[in-house]
Amino acid sequence: MFRMTVTFGVVEKNREKIRTVLASALESACSKGIFPKTDVPDYALEIPREKGHGDFATNLAMMLAKPLRSAPSKIAKVLIQEIELAESFLERIEVAGPGFINFYLQRDWVHSELDLILEMKDSYGRSEIGEGEKIQVEFVSANPTGLLHMGNARGAALGDSLADLLAFAGYDISREYYINDAGNQIENFALSLEARYLQILGQPAQLPEEGYHGEDILETMKGFVSSYGDRYLQSPGIDRRKAMVEYALSEKITEIKKTLEDFGVVYDLWFSEQTLHDSGSVQKVLDLLGQKGFLVEQDGAVWFKATRLGLEKDEVLIRGNGMPTYFAVDIAYHLDKIQEGFTKIINIWGADHHGHVARMKAALQALGYDPEILQVILMQLVRLYSGGEIVRMSKRTGNFVSLEELVEEVGRDAARYFFVMRSPDSHLDFDLDLAKSTSNDNPVYYIQYAHARISSVFRQLEELGSSLPAPGTADISLLVEEQEILLIHKLADFPNEIIDSAKDMAPHRIARYLHELAGLFHSFYNAHRIICDDSRLTEARLVLAAAVQIVLANGLGLLSLSAPEKM
Repeated sequence: MFRMTVTFGVVEKNREKIRTVLASALESACSKGIFPKTDVPDYALEIPREKGHGDFATNLAMMLAKPLRSAPSKIAKVLIQEIELAESFLERIEVAGPGFINFYLQRDWVHSELDLILEMKDSYGRSEIGEGEKIQVEFVSANPTGLLHMGNARGAALGDSLADLLAFAGYDISREYYINDAGNQIENFALSLEARYLQILGQPAQLPEEGYHGEDILETMKGFVSSYGDRYLQSPGIDRRKAMVEYALSEKITEIKKTLEDFGVVYDLWFSEQTLHDSGSVQKVLDLLGQKGFLVEQDGAVWFKATRLGLEKDEVLIRGNGMPTYFAVDIAYHLDKIQEGFTKIINIWGADHHGHVARMKAALQALGYDPEILQVILMQLVRLYSGGEIVRMSKRTGNFVSLEELVEEVGRDAARYFFVMRSPDSHLDFDLDLAKSTSNDNPVYYIQYAHARISSVFRQLEELGSSLPAPGTADISLLVEEQEILLIHKLADFPNEIIDSAKDMAPHRIARYLHELAGLFHSFYNAHRIICDDSRLTEARLVLAAAVQIVLANGLGLLSLSAPEKM
């Protein structure tokens, strides 16, 4: 079984202690006849966002209200009475709101986490929560007929960061790019290439209305003419278009690969749609659906009987002209992935593909698989702003700003952070001016500056002829200031943040965590001198700073962002 190093941080250890205490309290209340006998239900035990609500808070009393037929606040008070505050790690327990139970731990409960962070370094936060489960993440997969645009860029940053996050949490991850090199878009692409070819050679030709009009297509065909001249001018159209498509696809895919690699995205597999046709996979899936009674012929076409599974309408799989639809090919693709052994397939699509999700899940169900094998993340639109105005035009493409142009404008780090800092189901307004700024208003600059600030402290330490104390030698108990305690608490929550973010498939949570951690460090740095007159306090604060730097670097790495030493 696939295994990774796991961080058993103090947060998770104390979480388990509290769960044990709560289970014992419920059992005690039941044994005394205060409550009827009942099992412990599923409940939340979380770190509150508001520090005044304690170190941990639980909704257990509210989850027990129905089986115990009692008010949550009353249940909470009984549970508290049954908990022995002699527990060394607990300071006090309170009931809040409609029945939340807030736990306040001894003030120094997280101090030991600092030495653990320094010991584990870049492994801090890793876990085995995924248990080596084989997951495929398929993202971007833009038609190889042009340049990557802003929507593709958001998908690239999101998909790659999600893959890194899942791998860090112990899943066996494969990144895949699905090359749409068959179907109607390739036919239109071929006609567009042919028109440009003829125009370059002085022949009358009109671009198809649904063709590709970008400047990059013209440049591609100039390169083709430079290589082959008028060799294909007198060739049959089908042979000419085939040669052009092979040339252009090779060029476009090479460009896409380079652009994505420059963006920090490297795939494990580039999968050709055409291979599904050539291998007979499409016909195989049609045969399987037919055997299971999910096909019907109507109006000269072959339909998938999706209504049998509760959908509003049936879907065409084979058109009247005998050509399979994109839906049919997509079913074959996902069946191929399942048969490769993936237990979960995560697809990142644009929000305009919303209607495709239910029918794909229905198709998998019809084939006898759990539809939840397929997990789809839908992304909302990206709007690019500069000077307060929406940017609509691109010099190179004529109608959109390409990923390559964006990276040239703002840099890779800013682009990647901005694309993952919001949940994918929310619209994203990308502010070019903010992304380029070197101010605290720019979130990625703000985070990286915290890392660089710590590096500056250690350069200063080196100039003084000193160094970071060895793990376990500094007196961490000296860190009692409010900013110090808040910072340590935030650091200790990193392993749990990784687990929750992985479970929710939400890399934007890591972006938010890093911004909050950087904010806490800047507040600490501005309030207290790290290298001060008290040598023992200096050592303790150096350990704290080193721990912050490690966690910042680990989090930035998950988003494929750099952790600069100087800024």
